[in-house]
Amino acid sequence: MPAEPEFLRILTDGTAPVTGDKFFQLLARHAAEALDARYAFAAETLNPNESRSLAYWEGTGFGEGFSYRFPGTPCLRVAQGHVCKTLSGLREAFPEDVWLQQIGVDSYVGVPMRVATGEVLGHLAVLHTEPMDPTPAALAVLQIFASRGAVELQRVQTERALHEALVEVERLRDRLQAENVYLQDEIRAEHNFEELIGTSEPWQKLMQQVRSVAATNSTVLVAGETGVGKELIARALHFGSARRARPLVKVNCAAISAGLVESELFGHVKGAFTGAFEKRVGRFALADGGTIFLDEIGELPLDSQVRLLRVLQEQEFEPVGSSVTQRVDVRVIAATNRNLAECVENGTFRADLYFRLNVIPLEVPPLRERGSDITQLALHFLTRATRKTGKPIRGIGTAALEQMLRYAWPGNVRELENLIERAVVLSSGPALELASVFPSEPTGTPRAAAKSSAPPAPLASAATKPATIEEVERAHILSVLESTSWVIEGPRGAAQALNVSPSTIRSRMKRLGLNRG
Repeated sequence: MPAEPEFLRILTDGTAPVTGDKFFQLLARHAAEALDARYAFAAETLNPNESRSLAYWEGTGFGEGFSYRFPGTPCLRVAQGHVCKTLSGLREAFPEDVWLQQIGVDSYVGVPMRVATGEVLGHLAVLHTEPMDPTPAALAVLQIFASRGAVELQRVQTERALHEALVEVERLRDRLQAENVYLQDEIRAEHNFEELIGTSEPWQKLMQQVRSVAATNSTVLVAGETGVGKELIARALHFGSARRARPLVKVNCAAISAGLVESELFGHVKGAFTGAFEKRVGRFALADGGTIFLDEIGELPLDSQVRLLRVLQEQEFEPVGSSVTQRVDVRVIAATNRNLAECVENGTFRADLYFRLNVIPLEVPPLRERGSDITQLALHFLTRATRKTGKPIRGIGTAALEQMLRYAWPGNVRELENLIERAVVLSSGPALELASVFPSEPTGTPRAAAKSSAPPAPLASAATKPATIEEVERAHILSVLESTSWVIEGPRGAAQALNVSPSTIRSRMKRLGLNRG
């Protein structure tokens, strides 16, 4: 063993210019060389019973890292803060330590890595295959450098904690950014509450159900044909609940490729699969504390249905590629234009998931069953389209309105909205013109078979339209009068909007009993 000054110089020169992993490697190597020993390692204490190596010198090079438990090893008391040495007979003294038996060591010196507060963060151990008897001065120098190792280990741990904190901040930032996108979508859509309009009996019955269900946390299954407004019902349920301050996260199950469904719903860790270059927060994590809307739930692959069922039952999941379980508090609203009971029978949808989703079923009526709502919806969409296009169209002609009332609307409310906007763009007069944009199919005949189990009913029946044309005419003229502030004549008057003379509209107002009051 070198003299104490030479020993001190070896350790000082070897460790002074480096930090981190390199520091601990040189600390272990020079500690072994200074005591003429075969082995040495620096270790970090993980808990009172366990440690892991920071660097391991085995005589001719650095060995692989390892972890071990303290009981039955010479490091137990060192980890508790004691300087320990076994000059000879090490294997006999610790027969339960299999590693000591394997490398054939006979002697041991261990010093704790203790910081100024007295906390032991790790230890430095030197082992030899022959007896070893270090002087008190050599032990003192080892303690000095163990203290230096403690300072470096404290710096490493602080840096590690800072990195983990930054990763957490990044995670929260990513989540907040993703939530912000959803919130901006909500703002841009203005929640679409104004489209929850209608006075027909089927619609009012549904609205009463929505008001009753919204305040609960129960899972809801919204069924109905394409275009009837299932997403609007989901929004109304969310914003009528105590979860309204948290996001409403929408997932269109039909728009996600089968291989990415679980990543989209539950997120993934970096490297979980080819193309997973960074960590992704899933939709369920984004919806934590709020509501997730699973649109077109009938399109979800069977293997993904299994994991979804677990989330519904236990409110927990693991991101793709991770073994860490995440717990969430999410209300689920699902929607479908399929008959899920039939899907269960033909094996394309799990029965247990169907019954778990179908806690509270809501059926959105098709537009052909809401005849008295068509006028209101058409005028609402007209107002929106004119505001968007800047065209001065003030009303819908009687003939066009009657044409809409006779049509079966296979595309439902969405088709009506699109048709009104298209008509506004193409119309040249003050009244909406539908001749060039209305479907050419016979009225009352849907262009495509509805996916609902109930076949479309002709709109011409008395149960699915206003009781009389007179009632429709009255509602329409009243709406136009209100939009023109009851001005009848002039370029912005109701007469021009309806494309009739002022005397004609006054005559109709008198006949229909319309007055400003």
